This record gives sequence, structure tokens and C-alpha cells, in this order.
Amino acid sequence: MNRKAKMLLVLTLVFSLALTACGKAEEKAEQPQKPETSAAQEDPNAVIEVSTVVPSDQYLKFDEGETYDKNAVYDQYEKDIGVKITNKWITDTSQFKEKVKMTIASNDLPDFMPVNATQLKELTEADMIMDLTDIYEQYATDQTKEFFQKDGGMQMKSAMFDGKLMGIPRSSNPLYLQFLYVRTDWLKEMNLPEPKTMDELMKISEEFSKRTENGKSYGLAVSKDPFNVDTGVTGLRAFLNGYHAYENMWIEDGNGNLVNSDIQPEMKNALAALQDMFKKGLIDPEFAVKDAEKEAELIYNNQIGLVYGASWVPAQLVKGAVKDGKVVQEWGVYPIPSVDSNPALNQIGLGADEYYVVAKQAKHPEGFIKLLNQWIVVDNALDPTDEQKIYMYGKDRKEKGNNYWLLSPVRVGNQTDNNGVILPKAIANKDESILETADQRTRYGRAMQYLDGDTSLWWEYLISGPNGAFSIVPKVQEEKLYLQNKFYGAPTPTMADREEILKKKRDEVFFKIIMNQVSIDEFDKFVAEWKKLGGDEMTKEVNEWYADHK
Repeated sequence: MNRKAKMLLVLTLVFSLALTACGKAEEKAEQPQKPETSAAQEDPNAVIEVSTVVPSDQYLKFDEGETYDKNAVYDQYEKDIGVKITNKWITDTSQFKEKVKMTIASNDLPDFMPVNATQLKELTEADMIMDLTDIYEQYATDQTKEFFQKDGGMQMKSAMFDGKLMGIPRSSNPLYLQFLYVRTDWLKEMNLPEPKTMDELMKISEEFSKRTENGKSYGLAVSKDPFNVDTGVTGLRAFLNGYHAYENMWIEDGNGNLVNSDIQPEMKNALAALQDMFKKGLIDPEFAVKDAEKEAELIYNNQIGLVYGASWVPAQLVKGAVKDGKVVQEWGVYPIPSVDSNPALNQIGLGADEYYVVAKQAKHPEGFIKLLNQWIVVDNALDPTDEQKIYMYGKDRKEKGNNYWLLSPVRVGNQTDNNGVILPKAIANKDESILETADQRTRYGRAMQYLDGDTSLWWEYLISGPNGAFSIVPKVQEEKLYLQNKFYGAPTPTMADREEILKKKRDEVFFKIIMNQVSIDEFDKFVAEWKKLGGDEMTKEVNEWYADHK
């Protein structure tokens, strides 16, 4: 073989090896991420460190000497599962979502954090978060895997992209209902009936607005973010539902297609009713510039006696209902009144509006899964050990209303529960033998403390007691008095790009209508503009998804 031929052979071999290496590299890149084995993972006693971000919650009260960075809950996680938790930043609950946006924009993620569905998709497409498929399979316990399959796996499927698990749903019971709370002492005093219809509600609202003992009173509590499901004592979602209108969900149109609820005629009817209430002085004229807590001051000060909200709302009402150890406001809870003979349907979603994601650069992604496992163990322990009680109550292991469970950085809720069946009966009969879950035992204990004279726990009785919010749930469930969002997939391209813009435009127009700054007919112009600004394209994409998921 001459020199030229040898050189050609060498070049051919080099080129062949290069192609083989490239092929292997591509093959490796296409395979899902697998957790790397580290010294910490090989040694079960080694402590690993994971970082997260924290909203400071007004309902959390620290034991003396403890903080978000150093507390009994964090210490117990480190002791029990060898995971040390650090906080990359802490901010007020009201600023948390905005701070998360800034964190994503600056690509300065902690090891794990909660995000919404749109952010989950954006982070996935930007390759900023980890594929958890194999990590979850390896480190999630059998109890955890069973926990997330109680709904048939729908919530977990909503976190999957191209077959990859890109987040863990912050799961909850999809039957997240809204209720009407009313000052029953005022009803008795003014000889008014309990509200069973929207007409009765409007009459009650007018009568309540005539009260003058502490200045001008109003009928219904409303704040500047009334359509948000998380808005407590000043939300309007349930009011809309009373008019068979629903806030930003996808519902069937009767012809097998999905339409957005924000632009339906029922929404116009609900807005017209709110505008009429505003004109009559039944709504605080400054609601549009007040957050929930500022508006709630009117409730605490005996100037508002009608509130819509979730089952936990009594925990906020207690600020005005109990003063100096005495119950000074009496509240009752009722199903949503309807505007006509058809029952009002509570709008519900998938039960997972947010997801935990793990940053691509996280050194110990297994730490997040271990925290998840431990939360599920503790939260579902019917008879918690002394050590497990620390996660719920702090170092003294006693229920004192401090809400130490809010310190757990990973929290997921059960996708089903029977609290409405068990708790009212157990509390009425003082029979703890029928309790089935740790949550029920905790709630029962608080209700018993209230009945024994601890008025600070008044709120639990209004949630779990014989005539509490939970007692309404079984009928809603049995008679299917709810309407579930039919779209549960990842945000469509247009949704990711335009939904926030459309919601801002909606709120701007809806507020102007409610405050009587424009005619109710402005709603029709909004519908036309909504369609042009991306609504029609978004509807098309949603229906393409629906065709494959019916």
C-alpha cells in the first residue's frame, strides 16, 4: 500500500469514528435524564442540600426564636430524610407570583419551585428544567405513586410533554368549591330570610347597605382581584356562577365544541347585575384600588355582611368575628344562590393549577422527591408520631393555630376526600372513632377546642361543623352541582402568548362596566375584540386538542 493510499485509509477511519461518536452522542442526548449517582446518594446518612423560594404567609405564626430560614420543620426534614432546605429568597404572598416571573426571566432558578401551567411549558421549551421521569420512578415511594393516581392520573398527565414528566402537580381535590357567607346575626336582627335565590340575596344586600353604625355600609365584598380563585373574602367567581357564568374556563357549546366562558351571554347578565349593585351603592366604590385585606377591613368593622369564597374563608373572617376572646360576629355559610330555577353550578378545574419544577442544574433532584414523599407520609398519617407532629405544629407538637404546616416547602393535597360526610357527623356527636384521616383528626380537635371555649378556633367550626362549609359538599357532589373545565392540557401556543393579555383586557372592560363608567353593551365590543386579539385562534387550538381527548 503506497503512502497516499495509507493516508486515505487513515482519514476514512477517522471520519468513520467521528460519525460513530456523533451517533452515540445524539443517541445519549435523546434518552431521558437519569439521576446521577453521587456520594450523597450512595450514603443514605449523608445530608443533601436543596434550595427553594418561599411566600411569607400571613397565617403562619412562628414560635419564639424561629424564622423561615431556621425552624423546627426544616430541622425535622433534615433529621428524618437527610434533606437540608435553604431559601433562595422570601417575599410576601402578594408579591410571590411576580417574583417567580422575575426569577425565570433572569434564569436564576432555585433547585425547585412552584410555577403555573404556562410557566411550566415555557421552562420546558427553554430547556431550563429537568425531565423528572426517571428520577420520579426511582425515588418516589409506592405511597406517593398511588397518591397521584387517585384521579386516574389526569393531573400527572397535565405535567407531561412529549411523554416526559416535566413537573409534579400541586394536586388538590378538583371539587374546590365556593360558598356564600352571610352575617346571620344581621339576618335575625333585621328579620330577613336566609338567601336561597339571587333575588333574596339582592334584597339582603340592599338592607345590609342601610346599616350606619360604623359609617357607610355595603352589601357585597369586592376587591381589585375578584376573579382570582385564590381571592378570599372579596371574590366574585361564585357570584358569576349564580348567573351561570364562569370565569375563564372552557365549556361545551352544545354542539360538541368548546368555547371560552368569558365571552358568553351569561357573563353579560352577571356584569349587568353587578353594575346595578354598584349604582345602588351596594358595592364599595373604591373596590378597584383595594386588595383583599384592605377591603376586608370593612367586613371586620361591621360594614359588609355578604362574602363569597372558598371553604377556608372563615379563617379570614375570624379577624373580625372574634374580639378579646368573644365572638362578636355570627356568620352562616350557604350554597351559591341561583338567578333562576336552575341550580347554580360551582366552577371547578382539574385540581392542579400549579406545578413543582426542578432546575436543570440542580445537583440533588432526588432531594425534592424525598421532600414530596415525606409530606405525603406525614399529611396522611391518621395517628402521627411525636416527630411527625412537629411538621404540623412546631417543636411543642401542640395545635395552637400557628399553622406550622405552611413551612413545608413541598405541599400537595389529596385528590379526593370525604370531609363533608365524616366531620359534621363526628363533631355533632363528639365521636372521633369515625375519623379516617390525619386532616380530619386535626380539624376535629380544633372544633372540639372551640366547643370547649377556645374562641380563637371559631373558624374551624364554621368550616367543619354540622352546618359548616364542608357539610354542603356531599349534596354538590351527589347531584353534580358543578361544572368542570373541559381543557386540562398544556397551554396552547396562542394561549401561552395571548391569554394574559386577553385577561387584562377583560378585567379592564369588566371593571368599567361594573363601575358604570361604560354601558353594559361595551361587553359586546369586548367579545369582538377578544376574538380578534387571539381568542379565535386560541379556541381553534383548544378544539384541536379536545378532538383527541374526548
